[in-house]
Amino acid sequence: MADQAFADAQALRQKFDEAYWCEEIGSYAIALDGDKRPLDALASNQGHCLWTGIAAEEHAASVTRHLMSDAMFTGWGVRTLAATAGRYNPISYHNGSVWPHDNALLVAGLMRYGRIDEAHRVADGIIAASTVTFGRLPELFCGFPRSTAARPVNYPTACSPQAWAAGTFFAALQACLGIKQDPWNSEIRFQNPRLPNFLDEVVLKGLTAGDGCVDAVIRRHGDRTSLEVLRTQGNIDIKTELED
Repeated sequence: MADQAFADAQALRQKFDEAYWCEEIGSYAIALDGDKRPLDALASNQGHCLWTGIAAEEHAASVTRHLMSDAMFTGWGVRTLAATAGRYNPISYHNGSVWPHDNALLVAGLMRYGRIDEAHRVADGIIAASTVTFGRLPELFCGFPRSTAARPVNYPTACSPQAWAAGTFFAALQACLGIKQDPWNSEIRFQNPRLPNFLDEVVLKGLTAGDGCVDAVIRRHGDRTSLEVLRTQGNIDIKTELED
């Protein structure tokens, strides 16, 4: 059954790539029109393809370049729609604003495809935005460049607080720390953990996998990161992969 599910997933991935990859823009189309032709607008949705793992490996670099371009990345986060699009509007709900939870998915997707520096850059931007919004990320904010404003420009009717915005920090931090939990094998893996530039230390308590848990502290030393296990309980295996 598992082999069949894997084969079905691979077939879906290939069909998706054939239908949605748009060579003209070097990215995945946001949609197909009535004649099944790809629409060539660049949107943050292309990053969701990295998050789900459906993107072909050979297209990950091009998708990443688009996400980090000036047309999409504001410095606070990635816009829902690129500034080069005809419908772009930085104060539109979906056509150029920045959604924190959307960016958390992009961080996870970039990490999944090994685009670590870019993932950390997006995470740093969106978390930095929270430091000037009193620690509370709103549902969305306007898509003006960070270079033109000292703080994200408020979207007038954005919900704040909002549950999925509140989860942004934790999802982005987990991705930046490369935390992978395997409950079946009681294993926790830290894959190339790195803290955002404004954080020197993070203490994690009660991180669980299977029937075990661990407390650990991650520290930043310039460009290097260290991890110290403070306490373990139960049967748990801790694996780390740190940059030299």
